[in-house]
Amino acid sequence: MTDFILRGGTLVFPDKPPEKKDVLVKGGKIDSLLAQGAAAPGVPEQSAAGLHVFPGLIDCHVHFGMGEKITEYSTETANAAQGGFTTVLGYFLNNEAYGDVFRRELEHAVARAHVDFGFHFSTANELHIKELGEYVKEYGVTSFKYFMNFKGEEGRYLGLDGTDDGYFYDLLKESARVGRPIVVCHTENIEIVNRERRKVQSAGGTTLKDWSASKPAITESEPALRAMYLAEELGARVYFPHISSRKALDVIRFWRQRFKDVIVETCPHYLTHTEDSELGGMGKANPPFRTKDDLEAIWEAIFDGTVDLVASDHNARKKVNKDKPLWLASQGFPATASMLPVMLSEGYHKRKLPLQRICQLLATVPAKVFDIAPLKGSLAPGADADFTLVDLDKERVLHAADFASYAEYNLHEGWNFKGWPVRSISRGVTVMDEHKVVGEGGHGKYLWRRIGQPPIPGKTR
Repeated sequence: MTDFILRGGTLVFPDKPPEKKDVLVKGGKIDSLLAQGAAAPGVPEQSAAGLHVFPGLIDCHVHFGMGEKITEYSTETANAAQGGFTTVLGYFLNNEAYGDVFRRELEHAVARAHVDFGFHFSTANELHIKELGEYVKEYGVTSFKYFMNFKGEEGRYLGLDGTDDGYFYDLLKESARVGRPIVVCHTENIEIVNRERRKVQSAGGTTLKDWSASKPAITESEPALRAMYLAEELGARVYFPHISSRKALDVIRFWRQRFKDVIVETCPHYLTHTEDSELGGMGKANPPFRTKDDLEAIWEAIFDGTVDLVASDHNARKKVNKDKPLWLASQGFPATASMLPVMLSEGYHKRKLPLQRICQLLATVPAKVFDIAPLKGSLAPGADADFTLVDLDKERVLHAADFASYAEYNLHEGWNFKGWPVRSISRGVTVMDEHKVVGEGGHGKYLWRRIGQPPIPGKTR
């Protein structure tokens, strides 16, 4: 049923305080916002009484296939729906031309996804630069990942070739030529990291604080400065994922005074965990958890606008690949489903972060940055009827076993959070109700993105 009126909720907007309004939905799209109780003869009603209604949330940093190659399009999109997310954007990390890869993965995803989705492509060889414009026009992809740390054999564990700053220069130059798709830069100075890591390992380091010491904050901030300078010179746009340190934020603030085309992402784990955590390999991330001062700096940047959006960097590697000695453990962990409870409990309730700011961070800004606005991230008439219904007062202890993810653990296991999504609606269809996934996979549509234009849902070629 994609025609109904959503009654009794408090709507959350990015640019003004929440308002009590009803929402008329027709054909899976928002038709109009009405005064509460306004007549709508013959239209079925659905209740949002006592709940806050956000635009459907967007997780723009997800990795599919880290644990299981095909079924994760089902498990991880169901997991996203449980977390209140109605759109996800996943990264392809690939060394080949993208034609066959794209068709194969798209086929797997279309048949299984519970929520709408799109893709980012990584860039790792000369062919990717040569075909960049084709990827934008022929695949609906408007964002491309570049690992500044993958030099020599560093990226071989993901099957990616090593490159250098000359490659990065040409990538930025080509992106400017083909319409300025976003270049997502993993900022890490691997030459410094390699030397520091050898020192830490030779001293017998085995803790998350040692992991952080092997990748000091300057190894994140220095490449960010280099990326912004090159982007400014070449006319490109850059995006920094998973920013984790005060040093990086300070460098970005400094350079933004002269160059505005910089987008900053952080992740929920940098808002809750520090290098003093005793999680060991289970808490191994890249970038690492940092100091309490860095954690506070990230919150400050969320409040002052330096951070543009929050995304999960979710991957579903199994516990067996994490629960190992530090240097052998895999990097990353599942995080999509716990992201909104973190923002509501730690942000809204504890730090008084306004709901409209959470709307910006998790819906409106990701939609605009990644070319899925105005269909996504908005409660305006004409947008898709994507809603995340939230009970701000609901308290619940997080247990990984309650979620659909292929990964059977969560960094926030046992945490009591206040504020939870209780229903997720995608294009007028309920896909999660009271934490239970509703409906079969295959509801989700591919979002064919176009630079500076609305996406085309369902287009695949």
